[in-house]
Amino acid sequence: MANLDDVQIFVKVAQFESISRAAHSLGMPNSTVSRRLSVLESKLGVSLLRRTTRRVTLTEQGRGYFNQCRDPLTLLQEAERVLTRGQKAPEGMLRMSVPVILSQDPFLKFLSGFLKAQPRIRIDLFITNLFLDLVAENIDVAIRFGELEDSSVVATRIGKSVRYVVATAAYLKGRMAPVEPADLKLHDCVMLSARNNETEWDLVNGRKKARVHVAGPIACHDFNSVSTFVSRGHGIGLLPSTYCDEALASGALIRLLPKWASPEIPVFAVYSNRKFLPSRLKVFLEALAAWKSPLWLRE
Repeated sequence: MANLDDVQIFVKVAQFESISRAAHSLGMPNSTVSRRLSVLESKLGVSLLRRTTRRVTLTEQGRGYFNQCRDPLTLLQEAERVLTRGQKAPEGMLRMSVPVILSQDPFLKFLSGFLKAQPRIRIDLFITNLFLDLVAENIDVAIRFGELEDSSVVATRIGKSVRYVVATAAYLKGRMAPVEPADLKLHDCVMLSARNNETEWDLVNGRKKARVHVAGPIACHDFNSVSTFVSRGHGIGLLPSTYCDEALASGALIRLLPKWASPEIPVFAVYSNRKFLPSRLKVFLEALAAWKSPLWLRE
């Protein structure tokens, strides 16, 4: 297989019918161009050019080789220009995966503003709590909550989240409110992604830690549903502060065990390649870092 750079040099010499003019166009010394042509001819086992003091002409084999190589090289050069343009200008498709918690209006408004600011970028949005394989699913960027297990991805920490133990006054009516984390075992709980409607909650109070086994009448796979069932009095929930701050302020929810909360949960933007980020991903990461998100706490 001939070296592609040598083929490109040959095509340029054939077009100019001159080694010196081709060398000038390529920014190379004449001697380098001549040497690379000789290497190519040795590799192919044929003479491609006739050289005289005044000009260079193609042999019959050289003409045939030139006709076969010229168009593919042009296509490759155009493809390279398209890629380079894509690296410089924010444009094209940005495939993105985010958890269900980001299906709320604030994040969708952020995306709307981003699209208006970058009209040449398009977004293909996956809303799922599954950790999609970025490479296999061709995902450019994902937002993930919690510690990352995949060491192959590049992660930029963009914030943190914390969850509170909350319930309605209606649920607590006639019940003893929990005083210690262990008291949660005596209550109905609304859980996220629990197995057989049972799970464990990790809580912290300064340096104190507690892991409590909880159970209840319903388990959901997204916080919107957990929030809905907690607000309807089906039990105690462990909700992100962004889901319950307004309800706590209005009195619709009551924070239980106020000295206790979940450990801080990091929020990351993850992508698969550290080098040669397309400009559409760069500008998105910059906008995400600058956004004052109500869905997580700033670092």
